[in-house]
Amino acid sequence: MLMILLNAAGGLALFMLAMAMMTDGLKAAAGGGLRDLLRGWTSSVLRGVAAGALITGVLQSSSAVLVAVIGFVNAGILSLRQALGVVFGANIGTTMTGWLVAATGIGFPVEHYALPVIALGVLLRFLAAGKRLQGLGEALTGFGLFFLGLSVLKDAFAGVVETYGAEAFGFAAGGGPGPLALLLLAGFAITVLTQSSSASIAIIFTAAAEGLIGLPGAAMAVIGANLGTTSTAAFATLTATANARRVAAGHIAFNLIAGAAALVLLPLMLMLAGWISHALTPGESPAMMLAIFHTGFNILGLIVMLPLAGVLAARLERLFRTAEDDISRPRHLDITLRATPALALPAIRAELARLHDEAAALAGLALSPKPGARGALARRAVACRQLGRAITEFATRLRMQEMPRSEAEALPVMLRVGRYFEEAARLSPAALEARPAIAALGGAEARDAAREALNSARRAITLSAGPDDPGHASGRDAALEAFETAYQLAKSEILRAAAQGEAGPEAVDAALDALSHVRRLTEQMVKGDRLLDPETPERTA
Repeated sequence: MLMILLNAAGGLALFMLAMAMMTDGLKAAAGGGLRDLLRGWTSSVLRGVAAGALITGVLQSSSAVLVAVIGFVNAGILSLRQALGVVFGANIGTTMTGWLVAATGIGFPVEHYALPVIALGVLLRFLAAGKRLQGLGEALTGFGLFFLGLSVLKDAFAGVVETYGAEAFGFAAGGGPGPLALLLLAGFAITVLTQSSSASIAIIFTAAAEGLIGLPGAAMAVIGANLGTTSTAAFATLTATANARRVAAGHIAFNLIAGAAALVLLPLMLMLAGWISHALTPGESPAMMLAIFHTGFNILGLIVMLPLAGVLAARLERLFRTAEDDISRPRHLDITLRATPALALPAIRAELARLHDEAAALAGLALSPKPGARGALARRAVACRQLGRAITEFATRLRMQEMPRSEAEALPVMLRVGRYFEEAARLSPAALEARPAIAALGGAEARDAAREALNSARRAITLSAGPDDPGHASGRDAALEAFETAYQLAKSEILRAAAQGEAGPEAVDAALDALSHVRRLTEQMVKGDRLLDPETPERTA
């Protein structure tokens, strides 16, 4: 029994390695194509479902799709409702693993083909010139290991049956509520422990094919594995952004609904799966029936959840509210203002002033950081950029031809202002690295000059954040000029320290890069302030 268990563990390890290699290889082979498909195919919830199912089915990784979706939601490219469509589709795509196991792993001489496929994959991986062909080689190697892992698992379970009989663990007949509940928990536990529903599906399907688990019990274990996938999303978002938590909550809601529907309709769904399996393949095929059942109850979950996507998105928007959410949400813009440009332009200006203040505060935090500020600064930077995109989207939908000439000319200027402050927000996390980089420099004079440049940058940004102060414009421009002088002096001192051997090349590069980010950040804030300030005589960049 010990050897059988060790062989089963080895087969499972091979299978999990194979899935990881297939996912990584296919992502490399596709390049940005799958990501572009996900970005472009989400204009409606139904298209998002199709994109989520297709990409997850190809990559064999719902986690990779969820990470991309969360990134798009954080960037404002996808709405939460569109993201939920992709998440629902991803749950359909994950059932492809079961079909692969059923079609190629059970009742199929996989060992005859595994090694040639691995050989071809390794050949491509090491001899191909392009990264895409190398990625394809890695995917093929993973596919061959997939065959081998299934073969080892199959042999291990066959050894249990041969040595101890099909009733060795008491699950072969399906049993009553007790054994079924245990199998549900087992499917859930295996997925939580391995963080891979694919591994659970491989174990369940193989055990069912060898007669160790009855069909009802295997179906219960599949439901448990499906529910276990929610743990991956839950663990990944414990310290994540609010949008990540909302996407994860939508994923969990889908799996709970689909699992509940499968439990309630279990006898009926197994009967339908049996009919479809007999129509597709001759004879009894537990793995095929389980693949049909797995896909069927996820489709049932989609049918239930798809009409509720809008309601669920609205409910989730009210959860996990953070200070960053308040920053990213416009306060002065309303869709009704688009019909009245004379009212819309003051609203845009008020929102830009708010973005200006947030970007200035963010820049100040980057140049005078507090301990542990990195995470909060990164989140606030994302929020500022989301606010900037919301302003841009609102402004670009106004009809310039219906505006007076002066207002039509003001709109492009406002768009440019928003771009400056967005860029300042983007640069703030990079500017945060300036003080650590300067502290790592050799040469006291270089460090002092660089610190003075940072202080000058902070003064210029502080003055750009006070447009109501008397003499604001002249003070701001003088501060920017003083910063430029301090920046050039710091750059010269750092290069002098490098030439004299006081500072190493890596420290010099890091300090110069960080100061360059600070310089651009300061310039963006001042340029935006000049255009936003009604007292500025010249509204040019």
